[in-house]
Amino acid sequence: MLKKLLLFFLIQSWFSQPATAQNVNSALVKADSAFDAGAYQAAYGQYRKLLRQEGLVSPRVLLRMAYVQEGLGHYPAALYYLHMVLVRQPRLATWRKMAEMARNQRLTGYPETWRQDLQLTFRRYYYLGLQILLIGAVIGGTLLVVRRHQVTRGWWVTYGSYLLLTAVYLNLLGTERAALVVRPRAALMAGPSAGAAWLTTATTGDRLLVQDQQDTWYQVQWQGQEAYIRAQDLLLVQ
Repeated sequence: MLKKLLLFFLIQSWFSQPATAQNVNSALVKADSAFDAGAYQAAYGQYRKLLRQEGLVSPRVLLRMAYVQEGLGHYPAALYYLHMVLVRQPRLATWRKMAEMARNQRLTGYPETWRQDLQLTFRRYYYLGLQILLIGAVIGGTLLVVRRHQVTRGWWVTYGSYLLLTAVYLNLLGTERAALVVRPRAALMAGPSAGAAWLTTATTGDRLLVQDQQDTWYQVQWQGQEAYIRAQDLLLVQ
């Protein structure tokens, strides 16, 4: 009986997965057709449904959603979708579009500096560099183990230094958590409490870097200093 149940669930999984993929593809084709026909709001609704229910986060779809929201004047939403694209495809063109939009709307948190450009360029090639370093570590370690009786101590020290370099590179990028303010006149406080000193007021669409969370407050970076904002006032970029 148990074997029959197991076989039944296996068959169900085999047939349900292609069916689900077929439904997603069909819905995506329908949304693309509406977008290409100029029915942008209808297409946006279908794209949003795919994003929420199916987890479809294709950069192409996100760019189209941002285009629709920008056309409607919903700049915070457009910036959010562009930021999702940036997380998946770090490109200077995407960031400069975001910075231009933020500048026109007088939003903060979108620096147009050479440091930001350098960071994005590094992010773009980060995983390729990491892959090369890891392959080198595997090959080097294998050769040292195979020829361990012929290898001097100096080679082991060199290999250890190489591993240390790889570890430094691995942690160099860090896990930057960006979030957008979603409520108008959101308060930035000096501490995680409504009784803390008030620092300033953030605008819907402002971009903040999240450092930590304490209960219902996010610790963020604001103008080079630590600040706190209510979690309900922020939307983390996924």
